[in-house]
Amino acid sequence: MMTQYLALKAEAADCLLFYRMGDFFELFFEDAKQAAQILDIALTSRGEHLGVPIPMCGVPVHSAEGYLARLIKAGCRVAIAEQVETPEEAKKRGGSKALVARDIVRFVTAGTLTEEALLEPRRANVLAAVCDVRGTIGIAACDISTGRMELEECAPDRLGAALARLGASETVAPEGLEGVPLDTIPRSPRDFSSDGGEARLKAVHGVSTLDGFGDFTRAMLAAAGGLIAYLDHVGRGKLPLLLPPVARSGDAALAMDEATRASLEILTTAQGTRRGSLVEAVDRCVTGAGARQLADDLSAPLTDAAAIQARLALVEWLHDDPLLRADLRAVLRALPDLGRALGRIVAGRGSPRDLGQLRDGLSEARRIHDYLVQRTERPALLDALLPSLTGHGALTDLYARALVPAPPTERGQGGFIAEGYDAALDELRRVSGDARRAIAMLEAKYRDQTGIAALKIRHNGVLGYFIEVPAKHGDALMAPDSGFTHRQTMAGAVRFNALALHEEASRIAEAGGHALAAEEAHFEELIAAAVAARHAIAATAAALARIDVAAGQAERAAEGGWCKPVISDGLGLDITGGRHPVVEAALAAKGERFIANDCRLAQHDRLWLVGGPNMGGKSTFLRQNALIVLLAQAGGFVPAEAARIGLVDRLFSRVGASDNLARGRSTFMVEMVETAAILAQATERSFVILDEVGRGTSTYDGLALAWAVVEAVHGINRCRCLFATHYHELARLAESCEALSLHHVRAREWKGELVLLHEVSEGPADRSYGLAVAKLAGVPAPVVARAKSVLDRLEKGRAETGGLAAGLGDLPLFAAAAAAPAEPADPVRERLRDLDVDALSPREALDVLYALKRAADSD
Repeated sequence: MMTQYLALKAEAADCLLFYRMGDFFELFFEDAKQAAQILDIALTSRGEHLGVPIPMCGVPVHSAEGYLARLIKAGCRVAIAEQVETPEEAKKRGGSKALVARDIVRFVTAGTLTEEALLEPRRANVLAAVCDVRGTIGIAACDISTGRMELEECAPDRLGAALARLGASETVAPEGLEGVPLDTIPRSPRDFSSDGGEARLKAVHGVSTLDGFGDFTRAMLAAAGGLIAYLDHVGRGKLPLLLPPVARSGDAALAMDEATRASLEILTTAQGTRRGSLVEAVDRCVTGAGARQLADDLSAPLTDAAAIQARLALVEWLHDDPLLRADLRAVLRALPDLGRALGRIVAGRGSPRDLGQLRDGLSEARRIHDYLVQRTERPALLDALLPSLTGHGALTDLYARALVPAPPTERGQGGFIAEGYDAALDELRRVSGDARRAIAMLEAKYRDQTGIAALKIRHNGVLGYFIEVPAKHGDALMAPDSGFTHRQTMAGAVRFNALALHEEASRIAEAGGHALAAEEAHFEELIAAAVAARHAIAATAAALARIDVAAGQAERAAEGGWCKPVISDGLGLDITGGRHPVVEAALAAKGERFIANDCRLAQHDRLWLVGGPNMGGKSTFLRQNALIVLLAQAGGFVPAEAARIGLVDRLFSRVGASDNLARGRSTFMVEMVETAAILAQATERSFVILDEVGRGTSTYDGLALAWAVVEAVHGINRCRCLFATHYHELARLAESCEALSLHHVRAREWKGELVLLHEVSEGPADRSYGLAVAKLAGVPAPVVARAKSVLDRLEKGRAETGGLAAGLGDLPLFAAAAAAPAEPADPVRERLRDLDVDALSPREALDVLYALKRAADSD
């Protein structure tokens, strides 16, 4: 057995191997140690290998899904080795001592899950494949639980942003590819061939050309090839549901890099939880599919004004009709997850319950269609969705006739084909039922015949049907002429058989076996019907999800008093009474009110310099305006009294920073990398929020950097920008930057206490109130008092010298400074400056001298 196990383990490579032994999946050696620790189960041993006890642990087959979920969440990958023949077949093949053949039937990985118990209902489970084709990155992404597949390409420096948008559970790439996440699974570069990818896609979808699906580049096709090859590997030749690929244009969605997504906490918070994120505050969807679609909308807001308007019109239509919205949401709430049920069916892991979900979901989709089609003045997007909700009449009729009202999750015991669907099956069930009644009559007959009232006819998996009497009555049935045959003696009972019982048991077994075989055949036919209609069913699931998103957005808008934004092609941003959706919800839970603020950016006033104390609301103000832009371009209402959004092509947020030890970057280095990305990529149509740039280094360095960044954003990028700072000296930029204005969050000191008003007003901040905030935070009074005396001394010195910003007003603007020629390099001087004279030997000193002379002569 160990030889067989080790061969399978070699095939499983770095995966934990679940080795089927009877009713358990067993793990051995290091796999057992790792699994026992993660699952908190007992670690035992079995026999020896090379003279050492073999560590071992196991989990029951019937509850394996729960253990698999914990292993996958812990970052493990699992190979499932099943018995691929029965013990009888093994004996026939190799004699009584033949080992039952086993093979790996499937790899279970984070990105290839389809089981309902292993997936989060409200979150997509994305598998991504990445490759490089002549300097262009190809990306293929697929959620195999629903079959949705997208292909795109990007520049190498945009890969991080693309993967952050996808939020993939698992990423695969060719061995040696740089710039991919640390946990990326390496695969053979041969899998990532554009020709191979094209051929695989054609084979999967049974077409001779991909032109009907879209225009795909070589990089996209290569990534698709790698993705399908990996799916073929983990499925052991059985591919999951794959819908026709969709080409995603890089310009179709609002671009956001990793840092922006992290700081805005769109799908998860900084702690990695959904609670406290934007999607948690916005999500009012009543289906898992709708919640997944909403998350996708928020991850990739649109940049096409017409598409945004179409979504907004549907939200508005549902918002303005509360009764319609309530009725629609009530029906949607009862819908099964059609997309994931279909995914399990196509992947070969479907159950009778999944078929029942298709029947019920498609029937309800038709009801929704008939309900909505009667409405007048429907939005164009709804009219485009409605046809996808119909066309399944034949399939739902078939399932209605074939399936019982509540099909089971397992098909092994039968009982899911409805009575009246198959006359032959009904007859087999009748025979089986008659035999069971005959057994009940036999039990009564045997009691009368023997006079033993405690006699019972029982059944188990080993003996089948048998007669059982208490031990004290056993001798009476042992007589040769009793008509009973002894089978087994127990501690308190004796078991027998009888000819009539054997005949009835045979009838039951024969009829039951034929009935199970008939049901299995019908199941395969019903599965084939769903697979044949998979594209139409997937379209229905997608349409229902989009309707649920619109209804949920309308519900959230009505609940919070949100407004419909106006989308324009201009470069302005005009928000009246804007609020932060997450912070407002948190305050409302405590019975507190959020202070709304306006934000009006225009060509002549596109950069706001916002000062004021910590805890005064600067970061919240910055983030709320970025989130309002994001929500608007995702096609939803926004938390404001009114909003007019000039389309944004890129959204940048540098609010707060932390170190990245894995990449060897300090907090300040992370801040500078993020700021550099903004300065390199922002266009005049972008929206940028910057908070406390320059605070991670010395005061002079920080002020100098902040000054230069403001000038660059204003004069070179020329984008809309909110810039929060504590450097009061930056206020002097208003004198030289015509599109920059000064603002501050208001605060007042009252009877020695700081009162934060959370209101944004025009004009510079008069002071930072840092000591007052420190007092609020609980810093000991003697420390605050000492800080006050130090502050007085520093401010006196600043007044005498002209302050940190003395002389900055005489500097030319950024453009002029940038145009100044750089000081020519002096290699001799640089070499001498870097030289450690005391560490040189005489010979080394002479060599350096000759080298310096050669450098001087070459100049």
